[in-house]
Amino acid sequence: MLETRSLCKRFGETLALDRVSLSVKPGEIYCLLGANGDGKTTLINVFLGFLTSDGGEALVDGLDVARNSLATKARLAYIPEQVMLYGALTGIENLRYFAALATGTEPSATDAERLLTAAGLDAAATRRRVATYSKGMRQKVGIAVAMAKGARALLLDEPTSGLDPKAAAEFSQLLRRSRDEGVAILATTHDLFHAKQTGSRIGIMRQGSLVEEVSAADLSHADLEALYLEHMR
Repeated sequence: MLETRSLCKRFGETLALDRVSLSVKPGEIYCLLGANGDGKTTLINVFLGFLTSDGGEALVDGLDVARNSLATKARLAYIPEQVMLYGALTGIENLRYFAALATGTEPSATDAERLLTAAGLDAAATRRRVATYSKGMRQKVGIAVAMAKGARALLLDEPTSGLDPKAAAEFSQLLRRSRDEGVAILATTHDLFHAKQTGSRIGIMRQGSLVEEVSAADLSHADLEALYLEHMR
């Protein structure tokens, strides 16, 4: 569903992506670890079409992002570290607005509430102004927008950053539910615990290169930490 082939991206003299090749299949959560500046967010932005590559390919459902920008965007949903919503609007109003932008069709208030509660938001909160929401609640709205869009792939940039343990666990559960529904998920993270607990596979980025790929089931938390620190030396 999500694939890169020898993907390269330069910013001046800096090689932000150095021949990166990876794939994320439907029903898989791929967690991409790495320090700031190692190319994780650049990779996400190429998939989204916000950046053009300088070599190689980024594919969504077999379609080249560079040649099929609108078609690939229709298959994707993006949840950034900070989900930007309209604070003066309720959760239902935000969902109806962003779903209409994404699909051209505005869901009813009843359908919007159903999607929000399916994404883990308390029913009473759906009618409150988003200005009162925590970060975790905002992320649930982001998941609900992806559900309304019918996205077959999710791109997430540091999704658990700043969440308390309970909110992080709830968000991980939502991702696993999406995985079980056949959604392909690519998540960048600094959180080794989240990667191990949630991921199907884990990749490690170092200075623009994908230096390691492992199955999450094959490593303990301690083994993953040791492997990560070895590559970060």
